[in-house]
Amino acid sequence: MWQMTNAVRHYPWGSRTVIPELLGRPSPAEQPCAELWLGGHPDDPSVLSDGTPLDKAIAADPEKLLSPRVRERFGDRLPFLMKVLAAESPLSLQAHPTIEQARAGYAAEEAAGVPANDPTRTFKDPWHKPELLLALTPFEALCGFRPVEESLHCLAKLQVPELKPTIAALARGGLRAAVPQLLALDTEHRSALVGAVAAAAGRFVAAADPEFINTYRWAARLADTYPGDPGVVISLMCNHLKLAPGEAVFLPAGNLHAYLSGAGVEVMASSDNVLRGGLTSKYVDLAALIEVLDFSDGRIPVTHPVLGPGGLRYPVPVEDFDLTRVSLDDGSGVLTTRGPQVLLCTEGRAVLASAHDELVLERGDSAFVPAGTPVSARGPALLYRTTTNLR
Repeated sequence: MWQMTNAVRHYPWGSRTVIPELLGRPSPAEQPCAELWLGGHPDDPSVLSDGTPLDKAIAADPEKLLSPRVRERFGDRLPFLMKVLAAESPLSLQAHPTIEQARAGYAAEEAAGVPANDPTRTFKDPWHKPELLLALTPFEALCGFRPVEESLHCLAKLQVPELKPTIAALARGGLRAAVPQLLALDTEHRSALVGAVAAAAGRFVAAADPEFINTYRWAARLADTYPGDPGVVISLMCNHLKLAPGEAVFLPAGNLHAYLSGAGVEVMASSDNVLRGGLTSKYVDLAALIEVLDFSDGRIPVTHPVLGPGGLRYPVPVEDFDLTRVSLDDGSGVLTTRGPQVLLCTEGRAVLASAHDELVLERGDSAFVPAGTPVSARGPALLYRTTTNLR
């Protein structure tokens, strides 16, 4: 097993405090810290204590580090990526493809010769990207489409004439008619619509009208950041989710979502396929997005942990990853699994021991443990463990 050094990604929506405080570093003067990446993704692989990037170490000895079973299922790559995500301001509305959609889209763009770094490139790899977000702080997100009847009421209550075509499309053809219509609006109509919606939403917030108040508050705030962006109107048709620390949400393929604020541990299949649908200045591939989006409506359930081997496990319906919250006391516990493990210490001091190694993880430290390695651990400490979900 090895201690890891992990890359920090800087995006404008990030926090200047959460990740630096976790790592025990001074806050950066200029760039917010948005994501801490832990894993073997080739864009920013973790580096092992011997200086080897994790993806290169796996490629050199995949049988030992991953196990034959993981190799057979996922190939010679770590199938999951763990992140600490810290959002001071909202991320873009986005969705992720199924594995079949990712393979077809990637093959088509490769055949067309679209460069990997082209800003209009949609499919960066042939993998899907389901993900789980576990809240470390109070966390807010837009997640999936709310019931259509509720969306109709939310839109109609604003009494905005410019919304009449959207309301009519939603009433007649549902989300599959209304959402593409909004995304296809020209710049002039977008600006007029979003401006009118933002003004009306602001009036309801100022009047402290309790119905949809959080939805309207966020719509007004999003319009300030992204004037003229149809994602502002689409946000009114999304579930507004509030997670308490320790609660999580699973986002399957096709789910339209946007993280709004808060910090969490995010675990996903190791992919960079993101199809944006608004609240962004980046390229929106409308045709691909409509193909990928799940237009079903309804509530998105909050994921609560269940007692599992090693701690509190957050069940997910995919094989790529599994997340467990491990609370260690000063006694010795077992962290052995059949698959490879990434461990992150967020509180206390964890002492890990195998047959040949002992490794100490302080707050902010992390480790990679090869598949099947017998490991014991003692604290007091809090660890988050990601491994595969193969049974």
